[in-house]
Amino acid sequence: MSVPTAFSPEVLGALFEAVEMDDVVDPVVSLPDTIPTACDQDEMRRCLALCIQFWREGAIRADLKTLVNALLWTGDLPPKDRRRYKLIRARYKHLRFALVLYGTQHRAPALFRATVVAMGHLQDAYRNNRRSAVLGYALALRVLMTRAIWWAVHREVARVRIDDAAGFHDYRRGEIARLDQWLADPSLTAHRFHAMRKIVSRLVSFYDTRRCIEPDNCSLRMSRYLSAINGLMGEMHDDLVERAMVGQQDYYRDALVLPSDIHKRLRALTKAYLGLHHNQDRAPGSSLRQPAGPRPAPALHAYTDEA
Repeated sequence: MSVPTAFSPEVLGALFEAVEMDDVVDPVVSLPDTIPTACDQDEMRRCLALCIQFWREGAIRADLKTLVNALLWTGDLPPKDRRRYKLIRARYKHLRFALVLYGTQHRAPALFRATVVAMGHLQDAYRNNRRSAVLGYALALRVLMTRAIWWAVHREVARVRIDDAAGFHDYRRGEIARLDQWLADPSLTAHRFHAMRKIVSRLVSFYDTRRCIEPDNCSLRMSRYLSAINGLMGEMHDDLVERAMVGQQDYYRDALVLPSDIHKRLRALTKAYLGLHHNQDRAPGSSLRQPAGPRPAPALHAYTDEA
């Protein structure tokens, strides 16, 4: 992938602020009258390039090693260092969302994916005072931060190929369709709920990145609407994880009841989005390229922690 000229500090600062707010709940935010969905390949390339620059400039190997070494020695981090770790992880997560969204495989490369997963498990472990888990995941992350693997991660990120506009359109529509299907499932589990939140998080990242490159009120409203859902689902998922850890609920088997606020917001999103594309796909003169045949559904890993 060819990366354009570096983005300005102002654009990077705007993205930092957007990522900081990607789970802030606005109780009164609503969907824009027109959902902005069109995105050509050049826009996709610019979005991915910004996410890569955002990651490279903020995820410093020496800083992460210092934090991991502290966790190996003490099993925890003081509040200031917890925030440093969280912000580094946020840059990794934002890039992972971008790699899944824009790449032809709609999946992050293996070593990058392994790093993000290890960082997430390590954060959960020290937050919940699981000393043995902290040790295990910190050691795994130390291995992933060795110089050879570190540069291998950078190489595999640079080699990601961008999908075309039609593929990106189909991928997002497929994600929304899955949300719509899962909303109607009476046997919704915590694991499936987490997969639903991943879809929302990826969409938040798309609109956050897009509005930082080309400020637009519709993209901003989409970002804030999705961020509210993301925040509500994040709070609920934290509670589900805690319940699973103490044996009060089976994370993979027990059905749960989706709160009405989350359900209403998700239902409004899927209804508006799928209704929009139902009309666009059939509109005379539509600029969306029609695929020659049905595209295969993205693999299941695109909707789990492994994406």
